[in-house]
Amino acid sequence: MAKTNKQVIIYFTSSGTTKRAAEKIQQATQADIFELQAVEAYPKDYEAVVARGKKELDNKIHPEINQEKLPDFSQYDEIFVGFPTWWSQPPMIIHSLFDTVAFSGKTIIPFTTSMSSTIDDSMLFFDEMIAKDTGVNLIEGIRYDNESSLNKFLKKNNLI
Repeated sequence: MAKTNKQVIIYFTSSGTTKRAAEKIQQATQADIFELQAVEAYPKDYEAVVARGKKELDNKIHPEINQEKLPDFSQYDEIFVGFPTWWSQPPMIIHSLFDTVAFSGKTIIPFTTSMSSTIDDSMLFFDEMIAKDTGVNLIEGIRYDNESSLNKFLKKNNLI
């Protein structure tokens, strides 16, 4: 039976690692794919990205997102949200996404790229981020580390 739910991948990346994970999900699901971008672009320099990310976290700054680069989420049923884990949680720009977009009635599938943190660390923040929306189906996400575990995750959750 063919998959009938319309899927989209929205991801934030600073180094390109999360983009590569998003592309692997896109290959497996054929979902539409978009990069989440801040109005004030993140620097390319690693140390500068770390400094900005830490400042946003410490001061609870939700950076303004470039809404022109966002899809019309109303046309999607299942939304993959990808990000690098920073200080055991999603970057503050992910909070900005949930501040900006209503995800009521949607299925949210978080995925992260991290060398050390599991997805469990970030899932606690997703519970908070979706609190304003009703009827959200939050799937326990995945830390992307290889295609085999990704495909098992997607099949287990009926996403392909």
